[in-house]
Amino acid sequence: MEVQETRVQTDRVLTIPNILSMARLVGVPLFLWLILRPEFGGPQSDGWALLVLALSGVSDYLDGKLARRWNQISSLGRLLDPAADRLYVLSTLVGLTWREILPIWLTALLLARELVLLVMVGILRRHGYPPPQVNFLGKAATFNLMYAFPLLLLSDGSGWIASLAAIFGWAFAGWGTTLYWWAGVLYVVQVRRLVRADAMAD
Repeated sequence: MEVQETRVQTDRVLTIPNILSMARLVGVPLFLWLILRPEFGGPQSDGWALLVLALSGVSDYLDGKLARRWNQISSLGRLLDPAADRLYVLSTLVGLTWREILPIWLTALLLARELVLLVMVGILRRHGYPPPQVNFLGKAATFNLMYAFPLLLLSDGSGWIASLAAIFGWAFAGWGTTLYWWAGVLYVVQVRRLVRADAMAD
């Protein structure tokens, strides 16, 4: 079920929540560069990559909270927030798979869900509907994955900290992937209902 937003939207662009979302977007290529530096002969920069990922998680929490508290919910923000979430997920998938921390099958499973959602967005646009809003389940899935990825990155080492990070990282990855697909199935059901309602109205 979609989370219904009853607050008034604004058309302002330069709001604090939108600036936080834009900063998160800028952090995507920085994070990918940091995580892949060792693959191209550069120094290990996992600590900095983890810091960028942690800051993105903090800004993700703050932009939504501040937008609601200060009545700065905007159409742009509704696009920027999920876009930043997906780009961080995709960039992390690329980086961790490249470094063989994530298996190909898990990456393929998560990318397949994104492909399904992309098809649903195309169907909605063809029927004159905007892209689906982020629901609570989808947000919970993203939070689980954003916990999983830094833990799995941290597990690419030795010692008890790496071993502990691997246990919790894979637990979050399992929950996140399950919720990610569950949210995707709910989007498909929602799109199907809208398309069916349109067909019955014609």
